This record gives sequence, C-alpha cells and structure tokens, in this order.
Amino acid sequence: MTGYDQYKENSVYTAQPEELTLMLYNGLVKFIMKAQYAISKKDIPKTHENIIKAQNIILEFMSTLDRKYDISESLLLLYDYMHRRLIEANLHKDTDILSEVLSLSKQLRDTWEQAIKIARTPRKNNVAAG
Repeated sequence: MTGYDQYKENSVYTAQPEELTLMLYNGLVKFIMKAQYAISKKDIPKTHENIIKAQNIILEFMSTLDRKYDISESLLLLYDYMHRRLIEANLHKDTDILSEVLSLSKQLRDTWEQAIKIARTPRKNNVAAG
C-alpha cells in the first residue's frame, strides 16, 4: 500500500458521516466522468466498470436514506431515476445519458457541500442586550 493509499484509507475511517457522503458524491462524479472518457476511447470494459461503480454509489445512497425527513421520498425517486438512467447508459454506451446523470450528481454534490458549510457556520445570537 502506498502512502497515498494509506492516507485515503485513513481519511475514510476518520471522516464524519457528512464528509463520507460528500466523498461518495465526489466518487459518483468521478466514475461517471471516467465512463464518459472510456466511451470516447471505445473501451467497453472500462465503461462498464465505471458505470457499475457509479450505480453502486447510487444504490448506497438509496439504501442508507433516512426516511424520517420529508425530502427523503423525493431523493429516493431522484436516485432511482439516476440509477435507471445509468443502466440505460451502460446498455447503449450513451454519453448524453451520462452527461444528464453527471449534471444531477454535481448539483447534489454541490448542494450537500453547501449544506455542510452552513451547518458548520456558528450561529450568531440576535438577542438584544437589555
């Protein structure tokens, strides 16, 4: 194991849950982009491998979704749609479908990243001194 591999493994083991989710979103984006590149190089095995990795991340999101929040059902439907589109992209080696799912993935990642920043920002007390 290289030093970098050890660093990556340690960062996963020591990450907070919200950071792990962000890592998964980043992985989703990365694997879709790798699949697009593989299609452009006509590398069918690499295309398939990367789309499957992206699908597995989506399945992880679906299986770990906390259903007690109102937004959960909407996210579940979105994840299901993205998963079905990835299957279709894999069947047809379609970069347009991958671009669509990539766009959704980036929006979800960016939204999650912004939510982490907001959650970590200390709230100011607006209580008037009296």
